[in-house]
Amino acid sequence: MFKVAEKFVSINGEARRAGELAVFIRFTGCNLNCTYCDTAWAIPLDAPHTEMSKQDIIKYIQDTGVNNVTLTGGEPLLQEEIEDLIIDIISLNRRVEVETNGAVSISSLQETAKKLSLRDELSITLDYKCPGSGMEELMLMENYDQLREYDTVKFVVMDRDDLDKARAVIERYDLINRRVAVYLSPVFGKIESKEIVDYMIEHKLNGVTHQLQQHKFIWDPNARGV
Repeated sequence: MFKVAEKFVSINGEARRAGELAVFIRFTGCNLNCTYCDTAWAIPLDAPHTEMSKQDIIKYIQDTGVNNVTLTGGEPLLQEEIEDLIIDIISLNRRVEVETNGAVSISSLQETAKKLSLRDELSITLDYKCPGSGMEELMLMENYDQLREYDTVKFVVMDRDDLDKARAVIERYDLINRRVAVYLSPVFGKIESKEIVDYMIEHKLNGVTHQLQQHKFIWDPNARGV
């Protein structure tokens, strides 16, 4: 059984499919506790949730009629049998995006993608937790050697130190030349977009995308289920 904190249809607020409709399945439980976490209520394993079987989740997704599926949390890769769920969702001709926090190995999921010859049917959005998060020391850097061209790295930044670290990781792992999508997102209310854009200009960050969390501008920034 899966512990589902919430499920809903909205638009993707960020990453490659920002602005597109998506079905969101949010799981409880996270192994990090970032300073700026906007879903802290879902961190505990025993956070309010509904227990759903794989079949329950599949039926819900089918009933929505939406093709993009975003698995998020919490940390979705902590869920047992998450790979079986992902494969079954993809078999419905859906595209799955897994939002993972960077502190859990993605190797098994990437091996599955290779074995099944998956392309953009499966996309991993991998967070790098910059210094401002308080969680940087828990990042699994071996994940960065396994990224595919269909994957995304997201840096949530709150100040120039975070921007410097993001740039260092981008360069060290040659993310742009490897055609991994790279996004810089501001911590809501902590840094102005102009500062991020000025930094991108200063350091000629070609191929990097600045993004805003669209759902926080359309709805109340603290709203759930959007």
